[in-house]
Amino acid sequence: MLLNFFPSRQLTFYIGKMFAVRIIAVLAMLVLVLMMLDLLSRTGDILAYAGNGEAELLQYASLRMPQLVKRFLPYSVLLATIITLATLNQNSEVTAMKAAGLSAHQILAPLLLVAVVVAGASFAFNERVVTRATATLKAWERVDYGPIPTDPDIRTNVYFNDGNDVLMARELSGQGADTVLTGVTFYERDDAGMIARQITGSRATYANPGWLLEDAQIFSVATTQTVSADGPLLVAPGTTLDQVALRRVDADAETLAQLADSIAALKAAGRRTAELEGRWWAKISGPLSAILMPLLGAVAGFGLARSGNLFIRAVIGMALGFAYFVVENAALAMGSFGGYPPLLAAWSPFVLFLLVGETVLIRTEE
Repeated sequence: MLLNFFPSRQLTFYIGKMFAVRIIAVLAMLVLVLMMLDLLSRTGDILAYAGNGEAELLQYASLRMPQLVKRFLPYSVLLATIITLATLNQNSEVTAMKAAGLSAHQILAPLLLVAVVVAGASFAFNERVVTRATATLKAWERVDYGPIPTDPDIRTNVYFNDGNDVLMARELSGQGADTVLTGVTFYERDDAGMIARQITGSRATYANPGWLLEDAQIFSVATTQTVSADGPLLVAPGTTLDQVALRRVDADAETLAQLADSIAALKAAGRRTAELEGRWWAKISGPLSAILMPLLGAVAGFGLARSGNLFIRAVIGMALGFAYFVVENAALAMGSFGGYPPLLAAWSPFVLFLLVGETVLIRTEE
């Protein structure tokens, strides 16, 4: 009974191959165009660092392209669906298949099969390639496209809140109690949010609580005078290492297993993890969105091509597909703010548009 869902072997291979070729072509076109536009905006920043040249531009492209593939693969599946079905419809191949007794779902079955393979490949690609490229690219951007730090624990331009006060550092290194800040600036603010004192220092170590700042220079806004501290000065007593751990978590740069471990650690520390949980689920639901695209774009493949409505049906298919991406991003944003539970934020758009696509297909073609 399951095999009856597909048309013949030859027809399944014919439609599936046509669909796969168009996915690759559309994806290559989108990625190359967007990569060129991205390089136009980033070339100046990359070459601004002394010694950078063509090799660094190629390195940036190699790190950026996996991110573009991840982001635009579902769009490519949607556009390939519309192009494939519109071509079949315009050549009366859909009419021939329906005259042979195939249902709309059977005609779509090869596309759905290819979409399942694409979803699986997308998930593996995101886990194995995109996360590593993202982590490397962000580390490179933090040092203004200079030499990438060999220590993965080193981060630049970090800040922590201590009530109204703000602690900033040019660089953070080490882990746990051995965490060290260099190039430190601490802003003491009053109740109105205005800066009362600015304290700078060359280095700060974790004092549990707070940070011991060395070579402290204290500038008072009221007196406009700068004085030197007699010894190490304790600043930001309200900051904890939990804040350091929280700011280390980058969902885009961590695999599914790594992100699960990070969420568990933050939960144990009593930190809010709703946003990260939503991103964890999105790592699964995101690649699966490729399976929805043949269903949402199916409206372009049916109806009489000679009636002049083929273009309108293609536009409707594109509108349904892009509406899914808009709703998905909105749901994830609502989940980040606590408006939706993380599981609902990640999966409700998928289920909603699965029902919408099935409804449109059944009421118009079945």
